[in-house]
Amino acid sequence: MSYEEISYAVEDRVATITLDRPERMNAFTAKMCGELLRAFDQADADDEVRAVVVTGAGRAFCAGADLGTGGDTFDSKAQGYQDTLDTHRDGGGLVSLKIYSMKKPVLAAINGHAVGVGITMTLPMDIRIAAENAKMGFVFARRGIVPEAASSWFLPRLVGMERAAEWVYTGRLFDAAEAHAAKLVSRVVPAEQVLPAALALAREIADNTSAVSVALARQLMWRMLGAASPLDAHRVDSKSIFWMGRSPDAYEGVSAFLEKRPAKFSMRPSTDMPPFYPWWKE
Repeated sequence: MSYEEISYAVEDRVATITLDRPERMNAFTAKMCGELLRAFDQADADDEVRAVVVTGAGRAFCAGADLGTGGDTFDSKAQGYQDTLDTHRDGGGLVSLKIYSMKKPVLAAINGHAVGVGITMTLPMDIRIAAENAKMGFVFARRGIVPEAASSWFLPRLVGMERAAEWVYTGRLFDAAEAHAAKLVSRVVPAEQVLPAALALAREIADNTSAVSVALARQLMWRMLGAASPLDAHRVDSKSIFWMGRSPDAYEGVSAFLEKRPAKFSMRPSTDMPPFYPWWKE
């Protein structure tokens, strides 16, 4: 599968998706949106891929939407789309929802500035590691638009309503240290260490865990963010532990521990998910 505005590579069971428009600070376009959707589908369908790392080429992660067309950048009609108020779906939101639905964990290696959709697209990713010199910003109100990419759902859940409100209402840029203090990113490292740190963490997942266990755990945690009661989690936890407790991976995990050797898990997300998955669509 070929790409023009991103690159895609798999090594050591980790897929790396690189936003690849360095001359434009990896600014987001409709083509990039479509390519990201295809790349995430490609990674999720490939049982040899155990985790996904997303990063940017050059000195930025993503500078936000490409504003090169001028004032009508966000006018879908002026851009040639036939959408109506009821049918329009923003591209960043499609990317966020694609990530949210994945079986594979997704890590953001924020190697430089991440602004607008450049930061909102990372919110449904599971772990964010940022460069010390990275600047971030939910700048939408300063551009006369509103937060997109389902960030009104994700951001308050990650950092709390008060901090989310401050960042969104002011639209100001903030540094990686502030992002770390607010728990938007899990780690801040020198720029040259961002991608190696993300890859090392992804490989730890790939080398030591059951792919189906991680797929279930990922969706359990994300889906339960909106649950009304811990009872909702208990019901699905119970089904999941019942199913996995009888599985080849559970037998292998316990045996490997007792025998003091690395586990060799055999179950595949493409074929071995439990019959109640995806339970949220029932």
